[in-house]
Amino acid sequence: MKRLVATMIVGLLAVPALAEGDAEKGKKAFNKCKACHTIVSDAGDTILKGGKTGPNLYGIAGRTAGTVDGFKYGASLVEAGEKGLVWDAENFAEYTKDPKGFLKTYLDNTSAKSKMSFKLKKGSEDIYAYLESVVAE
Repeated sequence: MKRLVATMIVGLLAVPALAEGDAEKGKKAFNKCKACHTIVSDAGDTILKGGKTGPNLYGIAGRTAGTVDGFKYGASLVEAGEKGLVWDAENFAEYTKDPKGFLKTYLDNTSAKSKMSFKLKKGSEDIYAYLESVVAE
């Protein structure tokens, strides 16, 4: 019996965490992001028209930070990507709450900067779930 319980616990720990956000809420909340960001599929289909100050957010889930072709990122975000920063729900949430602070901590560099000046107070998990959902469609 102890072996069965131990096997079940190990199995549960091995299951990857799923995004806990609500994609429908995230679609509405993305209105805060579209002033700077657009969502355009790899095939060129516009999913949500937005600004071009920030990079296209299509396929951000699982992408290495600072790697959208044709977008000129700040040096700190490129460095973070080179050091292994990959966008997952947790990193996305922390970055969008305080982009500059996140990069300073991630890079252990007090002079790290971010071009993203907007701070998302809440709803980042919903926005991330929405961004995941548009790729799955």
